[in-house]
Amino acid sequence: MRALLVFSVLLAAVWADPSGFSFSPAVGGGSGTSYTIIGDGRITAVRIWDNGYIRGLQVRYGFEWSQLAGYTGGTELEFELFDGEFIVQVSGKFSHYIQSLLIVTNRGRSMIAGQPSGTTFNMYAVHPMAELRFLSGRYHGGLTSIATHWAILPMGNMGVNGTSD
Repeated sequence: MRALLVFSVLLAAVWADPSGFSFSPAVGGGSGTSYTIIGDGRITAVRIWDNGYIRGLQVRYGFEWSQLAGYTGGTELEFELFDGEFIVQVSGKFSHYIQSLLIVTNRGRSMIAGQPSGTTFNMYAVHPMAELRFLSGRYHGGLTSIATHWAILPMGNMGVNGTSD
């Protein structure tokens, strides 16, 4: 009976918000300049600059790279997503800086950067069909905070170039 009640509540929540939008609040110290990484279409690649902590972050939507959040320097890592693949989880550790990031896709592939020290965080969408749409936070010498924003991508924006197929 309890399982049926929980299932009914979850189903009602999904029907109440067809966009599947959800937000994972910011983690980290949060000092410095604010950033928002947003674009059109699906995220197709991620770049991270790792200097023992997350120094900078950039996301590609279709074929266009977003502005850099933070700074370059250290080791540059790039993770390219396959056609139809999308980000379903962002995890890591933080102290003053975002110390590490783990990015996981719907196909079970992942990218990890930084050093695993500090307090653990785990961010994912509430709706099972939602994906990472944009990121926000603050930086000062490196990323000092990160928040994730999730939604279901409209069917017309599923192509690799961020436009209707």
